[in-house]
Amino acid sequence: MAENVPENALFVCFGAMSNVGMMTGLAAIEAVKQVEPGKAGIFCLGGLPTQAPTVLAKTEAVKRIITVDGCPLNCSRKIVEQAGFTPAVTINLVTDCGIQKKSSSQFDPAEMKPATDAIVKAILSSDSKQKA
Repeated sequence: MAENVPENALFVCFGAMSNVGMMTGLAAIEAVKQVEPGKAGIFCLGGLPTQAPTVLAKTEAVKRIITVDGCPLNCSRKIVEQAGFTPAVTINLVTDCGIQKKSSSQFDPAEMKPATDAIVKAILSSDSKQKA
């Protein structure tokens, strides 16, 4: 595998227009901290539609792609797919973690645990065709 490329690429919404959008990024950061170095990294979602060469090359070099979306719009998954990549695991905080979407970026810190746990589980999973 290429140098400085983790095993898993995380593409996360991190949209602060809602509580679940904000939580995708924060939970992904926490999940990356919880796993061993080299297991996962948060990749640049914006680099896919802009065809940033480094982002595309590193995405092609990873073992698996995991998308994390806050709401049923599934923007991260759709951007990854439109760029020609297939996520091995997709996580949606509303549908998979049961977190209610609210229009504020404020959220209950207790809701972070199920989101973080779902991402860690996806990173550590050996089943490359699983839905978290």
